[in-house]
Amino acid sequence: MEAKCTQKTEDMSKFGELIDVNIPVLLNFFTEWNEQSSAMHPVLRDVAAALGDKAKVIKIDVDKNKELAEALRVKGLPTLIIYKDGEMKWRQSGEQDANTLIGIVQKYI
Repeated sequence: MEAKCTQKTEDMSKFGELIDVNIPVLLNFFTEWNEQSSAMHPVLRDVAAALGDKAKVIKIDVDKNKELAEALRVKGLPTLIIYKDGEMKWRQSGEQDANTLIGIVQKYI
């Protein structure tokens, strides 16, 4: 199964469906113009590949999803959030390496 790492959410109702699943969902809030955000893309591909279908990795462009970013009070970029069963389990702003992220997500599998 190919790693999912490019899904984007269009509105709040879809966001609810996206996070209300029984596997961890790692969200990466980014913008194209933020260097740290862009640097996370290959890291997230590695995380998605390592976790396979045990978790989802989803990139959300803050510029295209302003309402969602504001609702979640996303300030610093990148902001990484893990949800499981519709509940926020972990959150951090700033870059992370793939091994650290894989370890964190695995706690919720």
